[in-house]
Amino acid sequence: MTDVVVTGLGAITPLGATAPQTWEALLAGESGAAPLPPEWADQYGLPVTFAAQVRTDVESVLSRVQVKRMDRTAQMGLIPAQEAWADAGEPEVDPTRLAVVMGTGIGGVVTVMDQWDVLKEKGVRRVSPLTVPMLMPNAGAAAISLALGARGASRTPVSACASGAEAVATGLEILRRGEADVVVVGGSESCIHPMPMAGFSQMQALSTRNDSPKTASRPYDLGRDGFVLGEGGASLVLESAEHAAARGTRVYARVLGAGMTSDSHHIAAPEPEGTGAAGAMTLALQDAGIEASDVAHVNAHATSTPVGDVAEAKAIRRALGAAADEVAVSGTKSQTGHLLGGAGALESVLSVLAAHHRLAPATRNIEELDPAIDLDVVRDEHRQLPAEGDLVVLNNSFGFGGHNVAVAFGTVQ
Repeated sequence: MTDVVVTGLGAITPLGATAPQTWEALLAGESGAAPLPPEWADQYGLPVTFAAQVRTDVESVLSRVQVKRMDRTAQMGLIPAQEAWADAGEPEVDPTRLAVVMGTGIGGVVTVMDQWDVLKEKGVRRVSPLTVPMLMPNAGAAAISLALGARGASRTPVSACASGAEAVATGLEILRRGEADVVVVGGSESCIHPMPMAGFSQMQALSTRNDSPKTASRPYDLGRDGFVLGEGGASLVLESAEHAAARGTRVYARVLGAGMTSDSHHIAAPEPEGTGAAGAMTLALQDAGIEASDVAHVNAHATSTPVGDVAEAKAIRRALGAAADEVAVSGTKSQTGHLLGGAGALESVLSVLAAHHRLAPATRNIEELDPAIDLDVVRDEHRQLPAEGDLVVLNNSFGFGGHNVAVAFGTVQ
């Protein structure tokens, strides 16, 4: 079976304009959450008036033409993909052996809403002819393929908040099947808009801590009340180990395995005992050919919802058994917010960096750990992982519809 490695990383997040900036801000304990403009609350009466927005001016990275012709979700996919490609040294590869997999949970919803307003207010002749290419979920994958000249498979997993992690798993499959030598994978989302926020609010999924946005996302805390909506994207360059070795490039980590399951329980709520999520983790370990005792760190989905966090904690305990006592668990959404379709990709980047630096980031904003969370949650201070030997980091991502994805990364031998 083909060994697969990570040779490039990219990210644009509420914490930073690049993957290194995001990692540094994460370790510095920064939060990306901040109040939204007052008119949002005044005009729409939204019960939640904050989010985790990207602070980067996209026109400093993309051309004005690109910005005009792409929905922000696609922009959040293209920017980190270009960074990851450069970070990997812009590998020389036959275009037919270069593939792209960029996931998203929703796609161009802001374009839909904006162009609907144009149609109502100004008529059909003022609607942009680029509306459909901008709103389609595969716009990000298409933009990356065009930018890199990729002529291999170009795919777009759409599995809600598991989309970015599913993109990593799909890239792994493509490389193992020998269909490509290099695959650019990732996920992105940008839907900080009154309508999606109203929908999430009506589901009571969002935190309503309007008086303290930076402490609102608090995975595993007894007082958690919902997630903080974020935007952004992340990307990884995956290569066959043979291809990477032939060009003598730096390798961050190995992609050891992946597992995917479905809860078949509820369209939005997780299966309360975590059986489906545990199944994804177990499949990832089996796919990687490793034992539960090999796992040192889990970057948990940990959205800060009352039900979801407990279900995942049960899933981790179910999948890892007694070995869970020795596993450092982190919830990085406490600082980044929830990037929806981009979350699994960003947390894959953070998992790779955790393995690379042998460091588990602290989970922020935990004032009182929920006694229902029977895990070794990293908090207050970062946790140094074992300095010697092989190290395995597991990344969990779960999405509405019952989609469960787990990806196992390992240190370089």
